[in-house]
Amino acid sequence: MKAFQYESFSLDGLKRVDLPEPQPGPYEVAVRFRAASLNYRDLLFAWGVYNPKAKFPTIPLSDGAGEVVAVGSEVTRWKTGDRVCPIFTQGWLEGPYNAAKAGTTLGGGDLPGVLREIGAFHEQSLVRIPDYLSFEEAATLPCAAVTVWNSLVVFGNLKAGETVLTLGTGGVSMFALQLAKLHGARVISTSSSDEKLERVRALGADETINYKTHPAWEKEVLRLTDGVGVDHVVEVGGAGTISKSIASARIAGKIGVIGVLAQGEGVNPMFLLMKTLALQGIFVGSREMFEHLNAAITTAQLKPVIDRTFPFDEAVEALRHMETGSHFGKIVLKY
Repeated sequence: MKAFQYESFSLDGLKRVDLPEPQPGPYEVAVRFRAASLNYRDLLFAWGVYNPKAKFPTIPLSDGAGEVVAVGSEVTRWKTGDRVCPIFTQGWLEGPYNAAKAGTTLGGGDLPGVLREIGAFHEQSLVRIPDYLSFEEAATLPCAAVTVWNSLVVFGNLKAGETVLTLGTGGVSMFALQLAKLHGARVISTSSSDEKLERVRALGADETINYKTHPAWEKEVLRLTDGVGVDHVVEVGGAGTISKSIASARIAGKIGVIGVLAQGEGVNPMFLLMKTLALQGIFVGSREMFEHLNAAITTAQLKPVIDRTFPFDEAVEALRHMETGSHFGKIVLKY
């Protein structure tokens, strides 16, 4: 089968190879992938930041969608032809995250990822793709969409009428906008591009802020909320934006910390105390969360926002496109 694997850190270390097809064990199914999507995590891995101790060679990418082509002798959940996505953390089916589950992620050096034609997975570590979605659309869900669901719905307990702040226009932020609107929330979105802000308004954003025009964008957030602040922040910037996100949140607001896109200085904990904020690290989510997400988006017929689709053999070019930061929504590979 065709595959890509890292032989060393850096995008130049990602090589196209031919590997033996994996054979499913008694409780496993073989999945022929039809599409995958990229996450910022994939760049962090390539740069040697995400898992500096990773062993090579290793197959990257966590998010794939495909069809079952073979089942093990003891499999009861799936049959050939079923359309499925592997879950991001293969051992996290339900309940809280813990150390035992932490070492079972795809494509980050723990377990082989999905940048290959066929993978074998335990039958419990897959979810069914909603019928209305294409493979390309479904491949956008396992990391970004589940992470947002965990942040806004599980941790955030999002209610209709509450206000959500999203940062930028990457895959996570687009799902944050869509899922917040699905729950009847008001959304304030930021970007450095007026053209992108027009597009997020078309997707339902109620208010937009150009953070180049307004470098102190937290003041604009407060102005738009009559000085109160937002109920929820989907924080993807990390150190470079967390202080502004804290300033943007209302008293007793909730901040889901998801990304590390921007560099910056530390956080003064006094503001967390004074505003009694809930600051929660979000590391994707469980199979149960993925299934709840799929039920919700199926009811709404929500369509993921795809920036651009590359052929499988152009995986390195797709990652370089992500590196530019110019994308709007998810970057997808079609196999």
